[in-house]
Formats: sequence, C-alpha cells, structure tokens
Amino acid sequence: MKNIFSTINTSLGILILFLVISFSNVKAQTKSPSEHVILISIDGFRPNFYLEEKWPAPNLQAMAKEGARSLGVTGVFPSVTYPSHTTVITGYPPAKHGIYYNAPFEPEGQTGKWYWETELIQVPTLWHAVRKDGLTSASFLWPVSVNAPIDYNLPEYWSLGDGGRIEPMREMENPKGLLAEMELNVLGKMNERTFNGDYLNREDRTGEMAGYVLETYRPNLMTIHLIAADHFQHNEGREGPMVYKSIAAIDRAIGKIMESAARAGIQDKTTFIITGDHGFVNIHSSISPNVWLVNAGLMEDKKDRGNWKATFHTSGASAFLHLKDPNDQKTIKDVEKLLEELPSSIKKLFRVVNREELDQIGADPNAVLALAPIQGISFSGASNGAVLKPAKGGTHGYFPDFDEIETGFIAWGAGIKENVEIQEMGLVDVASVVKYLLNLSIELPESTLYPGIKK
Repeated sequence: MKNIFSTINTSLGILILFLVISFSNVKAQTKSPSEHVILISIDGFRPNFYLEEKWPAPNLQAMAKEGARSLGVTGVFPSVTYPSHTTVITGYPPAKHGIYYNAPFEPEGQTGKWYWETELIQVPTLWHAVRKDGLTSASFLWPVSVNAPIDYNLPEYWSLGDGGRIEPMREMENPKGLLAEMELNVLGKMNERTFNGDYLNREDRTGEMAGYVLETYRPNLMTIHLIAADHFQHNEGREGPMVYKSIAAIDRAIGKIMESAARAGIQDKTTFIITGDHGFVNIHSSISPNVWLVNAGLMEDKKDRGNWKATFHTSGASAFLHLKDPNDQKTIKDVEKLLEELPSSIKKLFRVVNREELDQIGADPNAVLALAPIQGISFSGASNGAVLKPAKGGTHGYFPDFDEIETGFIAWGAGIKENVEIQEMGLVDVASVVKYLLNLSIELPESTLYPGIKK
C-alpha cells in the first residue's frame, strides 16, 4: 500500500512540476510586448520620405507621427544592401557578421555571385532566435536568407545565367510549394513580367505575399525587403519622378500588410518596424582606381586580374584594396605611394580610410585600406579607359558620416510608445527593438534598445 501511495505522490509531483513549467512558459510568452513583428526594409529608405509631406506615403507618415521615428540612422561601411540587411537581422557590423559587401571578393575574378546563403553569416540571426524560442517566422526577398531557419521563406536569389529570378527563388523556397500556394490564392501566375524590378508591380506582389502569409499563418516575425526606391534612385537620382511613384507603391504595399493584420484580428497585437539599408547621393563622375594599378604593373586588365598583386574591390561608391598575398608589405607601400603622388585635382575627390578606421567602423577585416569618395563621386571597378569619367543617377556605399547617406526608422503598434523622436541611432540598434518586442533570448551586445520607445 505504501508503495502505491509513494507512486501516486511521485506522479502528482511530476504532474505539478510539468504544470508549473508550462504555466511559466505561457506566462513568459504573454509578457512579450508584441505577438507579431513585421520588419520591413525599404531599400534606399531616406528619413525625408516620412518627415516631408511632399512624398506620397500616407501610411509611413501616419506611423511616424503616431509611433517612434528617427531623424536619421547611421549605417555600415560600405553602405550597401547586403551588409546593411545582415546588420539589421543580427545587430552586428560587417566585421562581426561576415557579410562585407553585396558580392564577396573573389581572388580569381568576380563571377557575379552575391552573398546569398545564410550559412555565410558568422553570428546568430533574429530568425535563429525566433526558432530557438519556439516562435515562427516568415520572410520575403530578404538578402542573405537562402537556407535560413525560416518557416515561410521566399529568399532573394537569382540565376547567374538566363534563369531569371522566379524559378531560382522557387527552387530555394521553404516550404516547397509556398509560391505556388500564393499564386493560387492571391498572386496569379508569377513570371518575369508580373514580378519585375523595372516596374512597380513587384512591390504590389511582395505586399500581397506578405499579407497572405500573415493572415493565413500568423508568424511571430516577418521580414520583408522592398526594392523600388533603390532601383529608381539609381536610375534618376534622389528626386526623380519615378522615385515619387516608387514611394507611393511601397506605401501601398505596406498598407496591404496592415490590412491583412486587421482582417486577421491581430492588429492590436502587431508591431510594424520600417527601416532601410542606406540613403542615396546624386552622382556626376566616377573614378576607376584599378586603372592606376594596371598602369603600375600591380594587376592586369583581365577578368581574372591576370598576374596581380593588388586590386580594388568596389562596393557601391567606395573601393576596398585587397592583396593577393596579405603579407606583401612592399605592395602596400607601392599603393600608398601611388595614392600619395596623385595630382591634387584627383586626391581632393576622396579620402583614404586606413586599417585602424576600418576596424573602428567594423568593415571587412581583409581589406588593407579603402577609398571613400566625396559626395557626387563614385568609384568604378573598371580596369581600362579614362580614370575619371562622367556618371549619372544616384548611388550609395559611401562612408556613413553625412546626412544624405543615412537611412530611416519607424516603429508603430503594440509595445511602442506614441510620438517618440530619436535624433540619431545606428542600424545595429534595430535588432534590439525586435528582441524587446518578442522577448527573444538572443544576446545583442552591440545593439542598443532606447527605453524611451517602450510603451
């Protein structure tokens, strides 16, 4: 009899312990300020899109007024898409997360590939944290998201041949059949005509994808990349007519996602974070620094750089010096001498960023130095022709130390205090806002959460 009671008592103890743990887990989850975080990156996002009423962005402007907004967000170096998006999703600068440029430097010549696979990221991401904490995620066209631990994922990926973008993305989707499901229920058949960055229909389709998955599956974290503002600022500069139209299309896409949250009945438990990767600068001229190296016999004018000792890897407006032999001190001195002896008419168009400064800002640890141009000038990867030649449109990639290259930040909805203005913040700080809202267990030692935005 004693053994029976002992067994019952033990079983009751285990049951009570299980209930306590379960209750604790539920309680921990209910402490989360938000249940659904929609993290939207607008490529080429400038603060004036929501701070100035001339831009056709009623949703963005309303969220900025009602929630938390930044007057400017300092980015990374180079201020280009892939390193910046990886900083947003990790809370670390490029030197730590390992995505140094859009396209990795390839010593035997650039093949055209970009940093696509999440395995290349050297630190945990918010996606990893969400899965570890037992939550769900979704993502649409986010850079460096191929093979990411995302429950509903259509990554940014394309073929190096003539395969376009739709089928390569379909090959990398998770789960298999996700795009076909969305085509059937909301999109219609996708092809290179109906989903094309040269036209604003791409933003509509992306908004519809995100809205469908939010309403149908209700993930806790959704990451979305909208590209039209970047595309048309490259073509037309900061104030081109298509830039205005692209902002309207982006705002409309965001509105579709907001409506989906409302239809799903989760709007009061949802937070929207709108940020970007970089600002934009109008350009008029470009410099080809590899022409100097070819003339000095330090590389050849060949696709694989021939018998090379040093080369500049351009990323956006800036250029980063790489050596075939990282310990080749003579070549470093030769390049430094070459730069020092340039005529003043050229030297005044850029500055040399030394290794110490690259370390301070968290740039590629493999680069010997970098060239950061003044506004209006961009560096080109060309290894022949004139060193200084005309350029047009807009670009980015600059050292992030002036207003025009800054990006924006808005947080609105559950867990966010109303009408908060942040004068200045860093791109690394966005991750800590997501961590706070979803109560994630990820460590973010370089990302600051400003308590003034907490509700």
